[in-house]
Amino acid sequence: MMEITVQDQIKHLIPGFKVGFVHYQDIQVADSPQMLKGRLQLFQESLFFDYEDKKVTEIPAINEWRKTFKLLGTDPNRYRPSNEALYRRVQKQQFLHPVNSAVDLNNFLSLRYQIPLGIYDLDKLSGDVEVKIGSDQDYYIAINEREIQLSKKIISSDCEGAFGSPYVDSKRSAVSTMTTQALHIVYLQPSLPNEEAVQLLQALSTMFTQIHGGIASYQIG
Repeated sequence: MMEITVQDQIKHLIPGFKVGFVHYQDIQVADSPQMLKGRLQLFQESLFFDYEDKKVTEIPAINEWRKTFKLLGTDPNRYRPSNEALYRRVQKQQFLHPVNSAVDLNNFLSLRYQIPLGIYDLDKLSGDVEVKIGSDQDYYIAINEREIQLSKKIISSDCEGAFGSPYVDSKRSAVSTMTTQALHIVYLQPSLPNEEAVQLLQALSTMFTQIHGGIASYQIG
């Protein structure tokens, strides 16, 4: 059974730091249903009008994650949290193109809850998983095909090394239409009360299994 932990050093530096983990089994990933495509498109259009003349850095959840990056030694102006990157795309009307049902829903949920999320194919991971601060030796090929150095960034790592981050995820762990079990890593706001965090994970996992089938279990680390 995979053990999932959060490094004590992060919790020491960021009081209240918490991460939600959702384990999905027996899921079916496919092209996104029209309902999801339509909902993602309409939500992006709505956000564009809501934030057309505003600074996304003033959104409380995004601002909190920028501060979290900075406290861990990452310049958020150079390496933006993934939730901020999504909102900046929407501001420029560079709306997200469909990838598959898991990725599209992950992006919708990140926009909806204004937090970074990562969805990973569990069959591409091995051993236990730890969320920790990256070192000079940590790097990977990201989903954008670039080699990403991960020093002083929050990373998710298995026995083969880093595979995810609230900055940008790796190509190695990407979900596809072949994925049957997955791990959702939800980078909750440190200020979010535990009770609300549990409610968020419950709502998020219910929405995921409504589209993909299967069963979900979750925990907060």
